[in-house]
Amino acid sequence: MRVLIDEYAPRALKGFLSKHGHESLTVQEAGWSGKGNGEILAVAEIEFDVLVTVDINFRYQQNLAGRRIDHRGSPIILQTS
Repeated sequence: MRVLIDEYAPRALKGFLSKHGHESLTVQEAGWSGKGNGEILAVAEIEFDVLVTVDINFRYQQNLAGRRIDHRGSPIILQTS
């Protein structure tokens, strides 16, 4: 599974995913630091299977209706303490 890891998600997540057989790329590695959520979502739905973010407002800020990533269950949002 190809996973895009958004900014501010725990960096250890990439190693964890790789260890379990998933191909992952961070927004920083892709050179997309500072891009808006809409831009990240547009790339994620074309090039990746899953988008992982810690932005708890992501689903409210972006219209996911009709987007390819929407019928996969929306972006995965991790809450950190």
